[in-house]
Amino acid sequence: MNYVVDSYENYKEENRLTTNNARRIEFVTTTRVLDEIIGTNSKILDCAAGTGIYAFWFADKGHDVTATDITPRHIDIINRTLTNKNYHMNTSVLDATDMSCFADDSFDIVLNMGPFYHLITEEQREKCMKECLRVLRKGGLLVTAYIPRYYVFQYIATSNEKYLDEHLAKQLIETGVLKHDDEKCFWTDTYYSSKEEMESIYQRYRLKIVDHFAQDGLAPLLSQKVDKWDEKQFKTWCDYHYSVCREQSVLGASNHVIIIGRK
Repeated sequence: MNYVVDSYENYKEENRLTTNNARRIEFVTTTRVLDEIIGTNSKILDCAAGTGIYAFWFADKGHDVTATDITPRHIDIINRTLTNKNYHMNTSVLDATDMSCFADDSFDIVLNMGPFYHLITEEQREKCMKECLRVLRKGGLLVTAYIPRYYVFQYIATSNEKYLDEHLAKQLIETGVLKHDDEKCFWTDTYYSSKEEMESIYQRYRLKIVDHFAQDGLAPLLSQKVDKWDEKQFKTWCDYHYSVCREQSVLGASNHVIIIGRK
């Protein structure tokens, strides 16, 4: 049984980045950065598309987007949304560690904003990385999201005191691994990494890091306050966050994205 798929089949991913200000910051920041880097009419693979929020963002702008995800429910939602669009988008249920259905050098951009932090073994992560690079053309961009291990305990422990547990903190810091059957599992099979580890992976593959930024910073920790802001206040915060999202001191907080160029 794939416990990651089971988790997402029973979770409303379609609401995650749209229902409150604290979560919207991730989408606002990420699309702002990617819009500055991704050229027009790009061929894009979103290999963990969820319910398609990023895939539709780029398709609406005229890019040629292929959206895949390991969770059947997500692809069903994307396909239903497509019935109200005036363009075609290739979609399929797909495990990002095996994308053999795609030829080498097929895409200008590969969005890997999901698979990496659900692959709890190094072997799985290596497979995913190699597949992303295989289908990415030379000169293309790979966009990878990860969750910092030194941040996640702070977030979960302050959200729910039952997770304020020294053994859980030690497990996350020392291994970065959370399994679905752990006594204090707060999500599903997950791997939390570090800035240094992620950058070392890309150096090993001789890849050039183009950008590295925090998607939403401290906003999820302050969600009750952030969600009370009006649109003007929210925009002020988003602009501020964008201005500092690449600072080293901010890169220890919340979700992160690294954009890598394939030479």
